[in-house]
Amino acid sequence: MPHLTVEYSPNLNAFPEGQAAAELNAAVCASPEVLDEADLKTRFVRCAPTFQVGTVPTGRAFVHAQLRLLSGRSPEAKQDLANRIAQVLRRLTPRPAGVMVQLSVEIVDMDRPSYIKERL
Repeated sequence: MPHLTVEYSPNLNAFPEGQAAAELNAAVCASPEVLDEADLKTRFVRCAPTFQVGTVPTGRAFVHAQLRLLSGRSPEAKQDLANRIAQVLRRLTPRPAGVMVQLSVEIVDMDRPSYIKERL
């Protein structure tokens, strides 16, 4: 915990995953909600070639980030984390000419009693 997954449409070919991972981890770990930086796991998922945003088949793209963390955070803490993630993605997301890119960030509570984490 926490787990950060960034999904993006395949028409964002130049997405700088490495740079984004480093900057996202720094931004999220700077939050007082993350007590140990080694707990944050970040991954990128480039979606399958077939996707569609809305009803228009071309000229659109998306980036969606989901941060999953153990339940119990205040709404203010969740908003702060969402803003930290959005700031990085706003800056680093490619913006191809003629393509409208939608950015979304979601904070999801994980159930504490059923979550298991171990360091092996």
